[in-house]
Amino acid sequence: MTIVFYRLLVAIGCLCAFQSIAFASRPLKVFILAGQSNMEGHAHVRTLEHLAMQEVTRPMLASIQGPDGVPILHQHVWISYLSAKGVKQGRLTTGYGADDQKIGPELTFGIVLQQALQEPILIIKTAWGGKSLHTDFRSPSAGPFAFSDAQLEQLRRQGKSIDHVQADKTAATGHFYRLMVNHVRAVLADIRQVYPDYDEKAGYELAGFVWFQGWNDMVDGGVYPDRDKPNGYHDYTVNLSHFIRDVRRDLQAPNLPFVIGVMGVGGPTGDYAPQQQRYRAVHQNFRDAMAAPSKLPEFEDTVVAVLTEQCWDQELGDLRARQAKVRQQAKQEAKEDQLDPQAARQLEAAMEERAFTARERQVLETGISNAEYHYLGSARILGAIGQCFAEAMKEQIRQQ
Repeated sequence: MTIVFYRLLVAIGCLCAFQSIAFASRPLKVFILAGQSNMEGHAHVRTLEHLAMQEVTRPMLASIQGPDGVPILHQHVWISYLSAKGVKQGRLTTGYGADDQKIGPELTFGIVLQQALQEPILIIKTAWGGKSLHTDFRSPSAGPFAFSDAQLEQLRRQGKSIDHVQADKTAATGHFYRLMVNHVRAVLADIRQVYPDYDEKAGYELAGFVWFQGWNDMVDGGVYPDRDKPNGYHDYTVNLSHFIRDVRRDLQAPNLPFVIGVMGVGGPTGDYAPQQQRYRAVHQNFRDAMAAPSKLPEFEDTVVAVLTEQCWDQELGDLRARQAKVRQQAKQEAKEDQLDPQAARQLEAAMEERAFTARERQVLETGISNAEYHYLGSARILGAIGQCFAEAMKEQIRQQ
């Protein structure tokens, strides 16, 4: 062994020892991510290929996987994830989305935040698809769910037992709020089970909470009958404000920084295409209601709203809309010409080939893996959302 190589090994050893001492001297920062299907994350890992198609997103790809395409196992970011499939935990990498082949905002959130803090972090993620704030995540201070007179009348017309429906609603109310809190408490009671090098003497710090939910409330016209009118989602604002207060109380973190991920499917409503205009008022009203708690005096400087509409990929959205139009046209022509299924498929393929350039077809094939309400299952969109969450959280930590 040469003297130069020996000195290099000593230097690396000293650096690692210094880093370990530095890590151990500070409380472990713990971040909680919660919500429904978009917090779960429906971006299939195959859509990572889309990140390589533009210079601006290649650095994101390089932080997620190596040059060989193998996902990076991030050494200083740990995660415990509770979903409908149970608990999954370990070092952060791909596969902590809705299934083992998907990613959500947790991935880039953890990468960006750890790089900024230069210390280990622990993410506790709880997310379940199709869950509302008005019922499933309803927190204690919001009180019991109350059916409106119109809802009760509709149930009677349907021949349903009001007593049974109310009993079922009572059992469902707050169920996923309790699961979330209980999982956070369980992880914090035994952090070494997730992060083996956790220093119990240094302890931990609850450093932030990210809430990314909303679709089920937004589309519920029964609970929000005036959703197309100003303040039609006022109750969502009230419930989310209670949620923030209750999380802080139940986790004994009175000033816990909160990031609200405001629904932004489709991009800014001011840019909506003609076929989207019928949704514009509802979508904007809901986004305003989601962001509203961040403007309350009691939450000043500790709650921030992130407009995920700014992360929407307009090219992907436009291509998907055009593809849907072409397919509908092909279906209509196949019906008129009474084509058999194989001929109908061939017609659709031929029409799509004429409607898109080679590059556009590549973008469609690599960039999209799910529906619009899941941000097209795009790694580019959900990756950008995770980065925005991390930047907002980083700024809150800096201000403390």
